[in-house]
Amino acid sequence: MPHGQEEKSRPDWTRPRAVPEPEAVFRLQVNGNLREVTCRRDTPVLYLLRNDLGLTGSRFGCGLGQCGACMVLLDGHPTPSCDLPVWAAEGHEVVTIEGLSGDPVMQALQEAFICRQAAQCGYCMSGVLVSACALLRSEDEPDRASIAEALDRNLCRCGSHGRVLGAVEDAARTVRAHRSGQQPPSHDHPSDGTRTG
Repeated sequence: MPHGQEEKSRPDWTRPRAVPEPEAVFRLQVNGNLREVTCRRDTPVLYLLRNDLGLTGSRFGCGLGQCGACMVLLDGHPTPSCDLPVWAAEGHEVVTIEGLSGDPVMQALQEAFICRQAAQCGYCMSGVLVSACALLRSEDEPDRASIAEALDRNLCRCGSHGRVLGAVEDAARTVRAHRSGQQPPSHDHPSDGTRTG
């Protein structure tokens, strides 16, 4: 064997060894409950939600925080959970789509999305609904531009954006009616001409 090849095959003992980061216990407030998980501090919250806590409503999409499939509420703000390390979530309130099931705003959104048939494959919809719920909790009369801006970080590869926007507008009308004590409007016939059958 030539001298140069022999040298290359030897490990470089002068370099520091890469030692895996030790695991630790983290306490997270998830959907109103204090939960303990043992993991590395850089573990994405999405992995803990799905693998450790069994909350599979948040989906893995891009892993870069750019598609919105993994959206959760962090202290009430829509936040991608796939690139949110557990250390950054400790001490904050994390709410998933499961934690919003009894929320009247979420119920109005779900009804409107069903009436509009806004979901196609449905993979992105939990993230879309989380973002829309955050919007309608803080603003019950958003215009279409405000809705589009609030959902800007949520991608739908099926292209159902028009129906999604219409469904959020319908839900906003329902939320306004409930808050003012009026009868909520019917959404059986979408106002923008979108076919539902």
